[in-house]
Amino acid sequence: MRSDEYYMHRAMDQARLALVEGEVPVGAVVVDPLGEIIGSGYNAPVGHHDPSAHAEIMALRDAGKRLGNYRLDGCTLFVTLEPCLMCSGAMIHARLMRVVYGAAEPHTGMVESKANLFAQPWYNHRVEVRGGVLAVRSARLLTSFFSQRRNATLDGT
Repeated sequence: MRSDEYYMHRAMDQARLALVEGEVPVGAVVVDPLGEIIGSGYNAPVGHHDPSAHAEIMALRDAGKRLGNYRLDGCTLFVTLEPCLMCSGAMIHARLMRVVYGAAEPHTGMVESKANLFAQPWYNHRVEVRGGVLAVRSARLLTSFFSQRRNATLDGT
């Protein structure tokens, strides 16, 4: 199995695909217990006209289709930004073993920043978490995107 950094680079590749499409640059990959990437996705709620089309959901859907099962036992999801409430819930239901994320999301992060959904006692499944992997690179991509968006708005374009 390769390093967490290796897989986070693959998630960053997905985030760049979102950027090209004008979406918020967040990317994700799902890795099976043998280290194979079995699912990938990037933010696409605008292009898909779907509020649930976050990078994590897209990667989980891709992995589920590939395995023919919504349960992703033993798998790890790598995502460039700390997951929100919706995505965290989907990860618990998918029975992921681990979630590894890049940049913290201080406004809506439900893994560590605002709350830790994975630590709630009512769930019968526990997900291991590692945050901060390639955090600076992930944050830089997001900051650049929003800065360009603000400048375009100020310029009237």
